[in-house]
Amino acid sequence: MIYADNASTTKISESVLAKMLPYLRNQYGNPSSQYSFGIDAKRAIEYARKQVAVALGAESSEITFTSCGSEVNSWVLRSIVETHRNGPIHIITSSIEHHSILNTCRALEQSGIEMTYLPVDFRGRVCVEDVKTALKPNTKLVSIMLANNEIGTIQPVADIGRILIERGILLHTDAVQAVGHIPVDVNTLQVDFLTASAHKFNGPKGTGILYKRADLELSPIIYGGEQERGLRAGTENIAGIVAAGYAIEESVNEMEDAAKQLRAMVDVMVKDIRSRIPTVRVNGDIEKCLPGVINLGFEGASGESLMHLLDLKGICVSTSSACTSGKDEPSHVLLALGQTEQQAKSAIRISFGRYNTIDEAETIARAVCDAYEKIMAHL
Repeated sequence: MIYADNASTTKISESVLAKMLPYLRNQYGNPSSQYSFGIDAKRAIEYARKQVAVALGAESSEITFTSCGSEVNSWVLRSIVETHRNGPIHIITSSIEHHSILNTCRALEQSGIEMTYLPVDFRGRVCVEDVKTALKPNTKLVSIMLANNEIGTIQPVADIGRILIERGILLHTDAVQAVGHIPVDVNTLQVDFLTASAHKFNGPKGTGILYKRADLELSPIIYGGEQERGLRAGTENIAGIVAAGYAIEESVNEMEDAAKQLRAMVDVMVKDIRSRIPTVRVNGDIEKCLPGVINLGFEGASGESLMHLLDLKGICVSTSSACTSGKDEPSHVLLALGQTEQQAKSAIRISFGRYNTIDEAETIARAVCDAYEKIMAHL
């Protein structure tokens, strides 16, 4: 099998797994317990919190662990609304956000919250001037993802942050796809809230990360005990948290070399595909994008058919984000780029990770071309 859907999830690092396993076997103490067995578990959590903080340029006290990135996204939006519920509330986001943002925004709209969904250009980038124009006296939050999960386009979050900080408006970024793959520093980005998820950078599933600037408050997402400083009650996922800490540390340390390798794989694959299919379309911004993520459109073909033909050859790619797989709907991201429904349905996303090779990229290119030619021959 060749796995090339790393934007969906990544394989856990063997060294990270080794750090995680003791907390599933022998070091299973409850971190809220006051004896040494529990205190050791608490120390492991706090060490992981420090690892994450260092990776993001934050303070340990600004990091909260959750179950996933979607939980964090929903939490931030809902908490901002709750904080300002006694007055008019306006929130700005983009039209290509992850569904955990968009669906939360739509739910909040039903309760009377005013939303603005910014357009993007044909490369999938938000215009900073559009953000400035959309601001209103009652704008409480702007939420713009750092990098898109379908096309990999990196957004000008730092530029947006500079505008908002002058006006005292809060900024949240969904950095789930970016953390561990490109440099992410909360101070450089000038964000107030940031979302990350361990399984996107070779950690385990089930551990999300919230960065919250120290002087800000969020209402608790789960009431109960004092875990996570009273913000998220419930016994912590110690093994997942420990693994998240080591995974982010490892990913940041290997980031530069990994990025070079990932970009080389994309370049080789796209060159090989274009040599046989000159009409192939690159969706998004091929320059300002995540290393290893490429979204390709094939005129006249079905992306779903391509995906299934590749699957028969043991190659894993996707047609959209994992959260919308199984739905016969065109990608909202590609539609936002101005593509037709047919064009949006002709796309596949190929996302390489640290365990892929140049040979695999070349194999995928040949398989994609063979699959496309087979589809077109039957039309």
